[in-house]
Amino acid sequence: MRLAFRLGYYGDAFFGSQVQSDVRTVEGEVIATCRRIGLFDDPKSARFAFAGRTDRGVHAVGQVCALSTEEPERAVAALVFELPGDIWTTGWAAVHEWFSPRKEARSRTYRYYFSEYPGDAPTMDAAAQEFVGEHDFTRFSRQSERSPIRRVISAGVREENGFLVFDVTAESFLWNMVRCMAWTLAAVGRGEMEGEDIRALLKGPGERRVPAARPEGLILTDIDYGFPFTPLSPSPKATSALEARQQEFRLKERVNLALRGLSLDLLREKAVDKELRDLS
Repeated sequence: MRLAFRLGYYGDAFFGSQVQSDVRTVEGEVIATCRRIGLFDDPKSARFAFAGRTDRGVHAVGQVCALSTEEPERAVAALVFELPGDIWTTGWAAVHEWFSPRKEARSRTYRYYFSEYPGDAPTMDAAAQEFVGEHDFTRFSRQSERSPIRRVISAGVREENGFLVFDVTAESFLWNMVRCMAWTLAAVGRGEMEGEDIRALLKGPGERRVPAARPEGLILTDIDYGFPFTPLSPSPKATSALEARQQEFRLKERVNLALRGLSLDLLREKAVDKELRDLS
């Protein structure tokens, strides 16, 4: 049986999400846990896959992985308790045999918390609208072999509990794309750039590439597949790990609160959806 799990993680202690030799990664820890509890022996045979990669220091509450196992009941019952404290799962779904969490994602949503208050939120929000639509994001990403053309569905900046927050949804993103967008919007907030500068940068290749904002404020909040995940409550171990972050510096503390709050919001939302389906 093939299953999909929605995962969250606090990115500080990982060298990114993708498996690498000799360093700790999110994917590596999830695979190790699955092996330990007997879900599979070989991740290739289980066609284990993440929806996408996140860089070192980037957090998530909406990452998705998929795996095939002969022990689906054990997977749902045990994975929530057996993952390390800085990784947790908030939902699962039964999916078709060849489900690919990367290829079948309809959209991805990220949230960026600015470490400092860079300026006027309405001005930054107006500038963020320049990103909406299909554009060439060559100058807003690290160089790669992938097509730089991406379609952004929505983008906006708002104030939340004393922080400025940038939310952006797209069909897919390039490497460092959201962090480069966040850096640009912070420059707009400081009066160093304007919306027309973003428009010019989106016209295509050029010598200047936008720097990437720091990774600590970035959270992968959601990946949409058009189907619901059955809610799972994070284990006490994961909750304790999140609470321990309260003692760290202000941005991490706020991101920690956001991670926990977003996870709880997802659980509440999915619980309400389930109640409505049960009533119908």
